[in-house]
Amino acid sequence: MEHLEGSLKNILSNQTLKWIFVGGKGGVGKTTTSSSLATLFAKNGKQTLIISTDPAHNLSDCFDQKIGKEPTKINGFDNLLAMEIDPTVDPDKLKLPTIQGFGNDQGTKTLFSELISSVPGIDEAMSFAELMNSVENMKYDVIIFDTAPTGHTLRLLNFPNVMEKGLNKLVQLRYNFQNIAQQFQGLFGTQEEFNQQMDALFSKVEKMKETVVKVNQQMKDSTRTTFIAVCIPEFLSLYETERLVQELTKYQIDIKNIVVNQVLFPNDTCKMCISRSKMQKKYIDQILDLYEDFHIIVMPLQESEVRGVDGLKQFCELLLLPKQVPLI
Repeated sequence: MEHLEGSLKNILSNQTLKWIFVGGKGGVGKTTTSSSLATLFAKNGKQTLIISTDPAHNLSDCFDQKIGKEPTKINGFDNLLAMEIDPTVDPDKLKLPTIQGFGNDQGTKTLFSELISSVPGIDEAMSFAELMNSVENMKYDVIIFDTAPTGHTLRLLNFPNVMEKGLNKLVQLRYNFQNIAQQFQGLFGTQEEFNQQMDALFSKVEKMKETVVKVNQQMKDSTRTTFIAVCIPEFLSLYETERLVQELTKYQIDIKNIVVNQVLFPNDTCKMCISRSKMQKKYIDQILDLYEDFHIIVMPLQESEVRGVDGLKQFCELLLLPKQVPLI
């Protein structure tokens, strides 16, 4: 079977893509790859936003300018913006309605914050759903996500399932709470008043459910959303990439591109370079065999770190040039 072209031209030429996630093991060049891809889209006239969801943000270092929690225009571009956000939320900051008879005391707030946060991961899932929903409403042609290392990213991408389980648990808590409340009828007023208050309390959760369904549908729509895996030709990185591909397939999220960074193209004079290149070729060959229906983009190791717009403009062109694996 003939391999697909080893470049990201297929991504750049896709007119329907809106969300592009870039991820992989830590330290393999995810931020450089995602920033270069964002630069490519901007150079081609697309209104582009790149978002870092990695708690250890690197976009500021990569673009060599200060980037905050709000979209920041990248120097040298009118149509490229970046932002660094933390995809978690403090349960204490959730705006929860109160129930008559309890008032606004701290004990009540703590009770319902704990009800929400008692479901593992639901706070992060709610926050990420809100983020995705707000991002969808922004006027950008393409939104690129520079994600955290694999484990963290997979947890975020699994948030619709977490949310569904969390909602079911909260609904069960509601009915349990109603049974208790009937024993203290006078405290909550009439049954009708109590039902109205419970409806208000859980209306936020129901709205969140609508957001989750909408986001989940787009995440699974391969015409609008795709994932690009980034790795280096070493065992641990290859293992993480396989895990990532398997999990994304399980979540029904499209992935058809793998960028292999830091590949050596040695000359005949450096014995260590030749030795390392032989090791790399073994893993690149495995990648080509495992993912024969993927676009495998081989990226040469750079002489210096890629920083600033000028460096990214040079590096991004390499993403469009198919390269052969070096023959040793």
